Amino acid sequence: MHWLSDIFRFWPLLGAGFNVFASALASGHALLHKRDPRAATLWLGVIWLVPALGPLLYLALGINRLQRRALPTGAHPAPARPVPEDLGEPRPESAGHLQQLARIVYRVVNRPLTPGNRLQPLINGDAAFPAMLAAIDQAEKSISLSCYIFDNDPAGQQFAAALGRAVQRGVAVRVLIDAAGTRYSWPSIARTLRRAQIPFAKFLPASLFQPWRVATLNLRNHRKILVVDGQMGFTGGINLRQGHCLDSSPRSPVQDLHFRVEGPIATHLQEAFANDWAFTTGETLEGTAWFPEVKEAGTVIARVINDGPDADYDKLRWTLLAALGEAQTSVKILTPYFLPDPALVAALNLAALRGVRVDILLPGKNNLPLVHWASRALWWQLLERGCHLWLTPPPFDHSKLMIVDGHWVLLGSANWDARSLRLNFELNVECYGREFAAEMEQILDLKFRGAEEVTLAAVDARPVSEKLCDAAARLFSPYL
Repeated sequence: MHWLSDIFRFWPLLGAGFNVFASALASGHALLHKRDPRAATLWLGVIWLVPALGPLLYLALGINRLQRRALPTGAHPAPARPVPEDLGEPRPESAGHLQQLARIVYRVVNRPLTPGNRLQPLINGDAAFPAMLAAIDQAEKSISLSCYIFDNDPAGQQFAAALGRAVQRGVAVRVLIDAAGTRYSWPSIARTLRRAQIPFAKFLPASLFQPWRVATLNLRNHRKILVVDGQMGFTGGINLRQGHCLDSSPRSPVQDLHFRVEGPIATHLQEAFANDWAFTTGETLEGTAWFPEVKEAGTVIARVINDGPDADYDKLRWTLLAALGEAQTSVKILTPYFLPDPALVAALNLAALRGVRVDILLPGKNNLPLVHWASRALWWQLLERGCHLWLTPPPFDHSKLMIVDGHWVLLGSANWDARSLRLNFELNVECYGREFAAEMEQILDLKFRGAEEVTLAAVDARPVSEKLCDAAARLFSPYL
């Protein structure tokens, strides 16, 4: 046991040596991979000034990329039919800037626009859940379900029961839940799914007993996907929890917006799910049960935009910048969490300075106070350049929507914050078509009617204590 006593005698030196080695490795990674020098400088300070814990914090929170590439799914290739030159505009001469936007986004996401889609808005869980449950009950071949939160509450139990009935009918069912999202209710829904023999998996699970997974602790799957028989899809911002059913008077009501999707982009949704499922479980979903031939169902020209800390990194952020840069008359944004980076703030302000009407609709009372304070710290930067900011009354609005020039619509799961644009796996849909955009503007108009506009004078008149609180919260905006 002589060697053991030597170890105890020299353990401070061994510990210090290991800390220097770990700090050097973490610093090298930060210097090579952090695009923002300010972020690299901040992390270098944390790594070296917080002994032992600094490198571990960087490993858990500072690494925001995952080596993952799209896997073959067996889907049918995209049709060769060209997208109409007018992009659905009644006056082709007014669609020039939209053509430019479509070309830019194609170069960013490397996916063509597909005509022939139909999207139906479903407001809150009161409309979305019955439609989704009916689709599950009508499924004949396959069901793909991916969500961030799947609560073990009355709403979650309804979905578990419907999925269980589908399994009993012989339908191929696959359920993917983000590992962090399973912890929003206790006990989790996992036991119910397992008891019903529903095939499910957790996306990027992390545990204190699995330290090798700590680097993915901060990378979450925020996508909401339901595809039935490869033909009909649902996507948007709604999680599977009772709080979205406002008619049931839940304790914590949450407004939100979801969409029923028919047409070629249902295949895009299926591809996104199949890629996530293969990454998580190793199982490849292929064949006509998952990827049948999908016919045109409507007039909306659309494509799915996958975004995440992998091969799809920064695709949504580039799309937002392109849309703001091409806007000519109006930009309307609805989002629950608004923490845009300096480039997006500049793009919003430039649009306003060019004469574009920019309206941003946010919840008056956020369910995450720290996010609200951090957001409020940058409002003045937008208001002083001519952007308009509105606050909606309770209940908390979790909806995400963007409309440009009354024609281009972006919908889906992503928020305007660093977590969505840098850390989460997100799924959005961009749509071209005045008829669909007009339908979305009607939804926004109802929200604007009850909202209160924020003025620069009111922001400036806040107490110094409140401004300091907001400014302090803003320091954490890259991690919120």
